[in-house]
Amino acid sequence: MTGTVTLGALELEGQRFVKWMQSVNFGRIWVAVRNGRLVMTSPPRVIREVKIGGENGGRPESSLDDFLLKKEVVELLAHLATIEDATVCIEIKHGLPFKLTVEEAAA
Repeated sequence: MTGTVTLGALELEGQRFVKWMQSVNFGRIWVAVRNGRLVMTSPPRVIREVKIGGENGGRPESSLDDFLLKKEVVELLAHLATIEDATVCIEIKHGLPFKLTVEEAAA
């Protein structure tokens, strides 16, 4: 997944996940990935951070039905597509993915 991608171009689970990252704003999300796809059958675990004295408002596009995805989101989705079976932790800053940690069985 490269180039210009909109929220509407994603499958429903991908759309939900992007909106969820926006609502978390700062923190970490743990979610399972199977065959390159997010497993959202049960709610992912979330640790939300609040920046005391800092900017904690949501992303400006979070109220829109469709918008262009930021390059960080497109890159995250491309990385997730390569994962066979793992639990991932995604660090979120300003509603965007910042760091991806993958927990998987050793080969």
